[in-house]
Amino acid sequence: MPILEVNNLQKIYTGRFGGNKVEALRNLSFEAEKGEFIAIMGESGSGKTTLLNILAALDKPTSGSVRLDGTDFSTLRESDIAAYRRKNLGFVFQDFNLLDTFSLRDNILLPLVLFGMKYPEMEQRLDPLAKRLGIEDQLDKYPYEVSGGQKQRAAVARALITIPEIILADEPTGALDSRSSDELLDIFNMINRAGQTVVMVTHSVKAASRAGRVLFIRDGEVFHQLYRAGMSDDEMYRKISDTLTVLTSRSAVEKEAI
Repeated sequence: MPILEVNNLQKIYTGRFGGNKVEALRNLSFEAEKGEFIAIMGESGSGKTTLLNILAALDKPTSGSVRLDGTDFSTLRESDIAAYRRKNLGFVFQDFNLLDTFSLRDNILLPLVLFGMKYPEMEQRLDPLAKRLGIEDQLDKYPYEVSGGQKQRAAVARALITIPEIILADEPTGALDSRSSDELLDIFNMINRAGQTVVMVTHSVKAASRAGRVLFIRDGEVFHQLYRAGMSDDEMYRKISDTLTVLTSRSAVEKEAI
């Protein structure tokens, strides 16, 4: 049974007074098996952000459903959604979303504090995770005292410390230099090999080439899927680039025809 089931999602945004309807998602469906690393790509306005917000239980679809490990998001009460999100979903953002007044340690532990976990238990989770991510010597520093790569490692640690069902990453390499991006993608591959399910929205072909599967979104629908199937990162890179070229060309032709 897939860990994530997305069925016939439709999302329509309506302007004030009921006018200017925009269909951001249109009957979008896909599944993710436990332990998959999926990248989602598409042009600006294709529906990627809307999809991620719905997967994160931050927005609701107009129709369709999302199930995570058998739980249908539509059955969750409004009062329970935040707690469900903290327990089951881990988030990694482009701009890190760390609190500057908290040390890296406190930023990472914050989700467990919200759970009411006792400090000794929190430390038992933090120590091996910090060593695994190579930030054990940075924990008492503040975000403004460390590099972008170290901030993102702390953000990954914060996402992982609750032992979530799935990691949702939104342009995680967008604010990083090339070296830090490579290091972060190595970390994603490492945690994925350990069994962590990852869904990443990205514009970066290089980032997407590290995934096991790439979903291409166009006009709110899944336009194409690309599976690694034994391909190297370089081969994936070329395949992704070719697919994006086709997607962009079709969009250009259709715009000219309008």
